[in-house]
Amino acid sequence: MTIQWFPGHMAKARRQVTEKLKLVDIIFELVDARLPISSANPMMHEIIHQKRRVVILNKSDMADPSITEKWLEYYEKQGIRAVAINSKDGKGLHKLTKAAQAEMSEKFERNLKRGMRPRAIRAMILGIPNVGKSTLINRLVKKNITQTGNRPGVTKAQQWIKVGKELELLDTPGILWPKFEDSEVGYRLALTGAIKDDILNLIDVSDYGYDYAAKYYPAFLMSYLGTDEPMTPKEMLERLALNRQLTDGEHIDYSRAAEHFVRDFRVLKLGRITLDRPEELEMAEEADEEVVSSDEQA
Repeated sequence: MTIQWFPGHMAKARRQVTEKLKLVDIIFELVDARLPISSANPMMHEIIHQKRRVVILNKSDMADPSITEKWLEYYEKQGIRAVAINSKDGKGLHKLTKAAQAEMSEKFERNLKRGMRPRAIRAMILGIPNVGKSTLINRLVKKNITQTGNRPGVTKAQQWIKVGKELELLDTPGILWPKFEDSEVGYRLALTGAIKDDILNLIDVSDYGYDYAAKYYPAFLMSYLGTDEPMTPKEMLERLALNRQLTDGEHIDYSRAAEHFVRDFRVLKLGRITLDRPEELEMAEEADEEVVSSDEQA
């Protein structure tokens, strides 16, 4: 499956981010805890340059908690400050200010020695659509100051938001890269709703979700289907269609069955499933190092 989705306001948002970088102290990079790498913009380093950052794993209540812990350990090993939160109910939000203060402590200590008065930390929130930026901001300020929605790409304008006396946030529209070079990334983003359904083949998406769950979460899948009988993704859709009367006479409505499966996946009827795993990234990094080493020896 090839996915291309790059609305015009996102190209504009990238230009705005570049222009506003000089106004902020730190970047809050918001990602989905279920897919911290797939939901991270691969152009992030190019966009933010040398700015300090804190990675925020949002929607941790929807992710596999054991894998989330592994991700936090991975970031720590990389020297990257990261926290896991659930912006929907506010769990873990206190970690954000503490992480930002820890990241900025050396700079602010130098400023104090120079006689500069303490001030609020100015942060820019960056993330792809549907990772929960607006929900997070509304929770932080305890009011609906930004528009939210279940569809990606709701936020389209920048605004400064004060969070007490310690933080000032610059909200920005979601930025998504124009082409997915890795089909795995496309499938994983599609499964979690980061891409508009109307440009997707949901049968392909449900097939991927089924295969992934069968590999890593077979117990979840058996409980969801009510059977431990081995089956193909197509057979799974047929079973789902028959159970929910998604048929047109004698014909199975595979598209509607796939839509039901993807929707069930998103609302956790299969369970808390994490789609990115640290060991996958570590293996890719080791492979890249081997390629570099081979090139140097040649």
